[in-house]
Amino acid sequence: MLVLNAGSSSLKYQAVEPGRGTVHLQGTVERLERDGHRAALEQVAHEVRGAGLAQQDLLAVGHRVVHGGADFSTPTLLDEDVVDRIDALSVLAPLHNPPAVAGIRSAQAAYPDLAQVAVFDTAFFHDLPDRAATYAIDRELAETHQVRRYGFHGTSHEWVSRAAAEHLGRDPDAPAGLRVVVLHLGNGASASAVRDGRPVDTSMGLTPLEGLVMGTRPGDVDPGVLLHLLREGGLDAAALERMLFKGAGLGGLTGLSDVRDVLAAVDRGDPAAVLGWEVYVHRIRKYVGAYLAVLGGADAVVFTAGVGEHSARARADTMAGLEQLGIEIDPPRNEADGSGARHISSDRSRVAVLVVPTNEELAIARQTAALVR
Repeated sequence: MLVLNAGSSSLKYQAVEPGRGTVHLQGTVERLERDGHRAALEQVAHEVRGAGLAQQDLLAVGHRVVHGGADFSTPTLLDEDVVDRIDALSVLAPLHNPPAVAGIRSAQAAYPDLAQVAVFDTAFFHDLPDRAATYAIDRELAETHQVRRYGFHGTSHEWVSRAAAEHLGRDPDAPAGLRVVVLHLGNGASASAVRDGRPVDTSMGLTPLEGLVMGTRPGDVDPGVLLHLLREGGLDAAALERMLFKGAGLGGLTGLSDVRDVLAAVDRGDPAAVLGWEVYVHRIRKYVGAYLAVLGGADAVVFTAGVGEHSARARADTMAGLEQLGIEIDPPRNEADGSGARHISSDRSRVAVLVVPTNEELAIARQTAALVR
């Protein structure tokens, strides 16, 4: 399978066997210019051939699409109508869906004989309970403008919650009674509460802005702040959008959007970095507590993605002081290097704390393969 993740200025790609998970080729084409996705796909096709893969070695192309709206809840074979509907959903994801559509159309031109499949970030959360998905605004206004909680990083949350169930000795297809809080901590960050293998709440909402503090996105913000900036700060909608997606979060608080750089500044005693890190940690702990309440307790808290998998400091700080909630990290286990799913909680901890590597590309490849076969 050829898996593509098209952004506004980059195209990530991977050629992977969906069964064994063997990766034959992976990379990123960066700094795409205007109409650069077609040139990027030509470069990818060249790299595929250079890796000794002929077109007949490829079964299909799987595309990561951020926003599926209310229309798409499963992997979907791409035809002109479906691509147009994904494009129409750009009103909900103006920074994410347009490059995905550009990537799809370029891939269709580069590989016209291959099936093309969209796998949606929002799909795992499509059936959120109404009580979690509904915003308390005018009902008719919400229905007219498709305003609800959609959730994102769904491919990762689904993969990780299934892998956590398997690691805990449960059936990943039917983990009855299993309650898991998943913390996907990367440059983008989100949390989910999963019961019986299905999500019952998630931190991101209509857009990928809500919830946890991220590299350049703020997470939860009082809507009145935005109204205040519109009225008193001289910002228009476009300036607010730029600030919320590119100028907020850790970057806005500290001038540093990478957690590694922030922690280095914390160790130097930089006051802005110290406060920024405290805000970041506080927000994660707040969501963990909320999701323990939503689930009525948890069997596991699971860390994943770049920060979650690789920063022992982030894991230790966010779980510190939660012993009364049954959560206790074992420092040597937490700081030890490891690969694959692993426990980092102490033997006394009533709640298992796990690190589970995510693999969104393999998840997309397997979902694509299941559909086209």
